[in-house]
Formats: sequence, structure tokens, C-alpha cells
Amino acid sequence: MAFAGSGPRGPSVPVEEGKVYEAKIEDIGREGDGLARIQNFVVFVPGTKVGDQVKVRITKVHRRMAFGEVVTE
Repeated sequence: MAFAGSGPRGPSVPVEEGKVYEAKIEDIGREGDGLARIQNFVVFVPGTKVGDQVKVRITKVHRRMAFGEVVTE
């Protein structure tokens, strides 16, 4: 039995922890974080607002969602 945050993810998770993706912030979550979708998979990104086009580094992946941070170059 796998617990959230441990072990490899199944094939239905299109993002990988540590990788960077381009995404558009489409909505705001309950906690105020920006919400992006990568291949229809929800990624919460703090410090963003609707309409932002950002590069996101995935920091944590769960079965149904992920969390990321904006990459500034």
C-alpha cells in the first residue's frame, strides 16, 4: 500500500517532482494559491494570479494534485 508522498506515481500523473513545466494560471484555490492545469492535472502555485503565464517547478506530487513554485530566471 502506497501512502501520499511516497514511491513512484501511476501512469495517470503527468507531472514529476523536480521538473519544470510551462503553465497558465486559470483559477484561484481556496487557500489563495494560483491553480494551473498540466494535461488536465491540477497544480497549485502560490504567489500567482489568474492569467499569469509561468514556469513552475513541481515540489510535491499527490495522486490527484500537485504543488509547485514559480521559477524565476
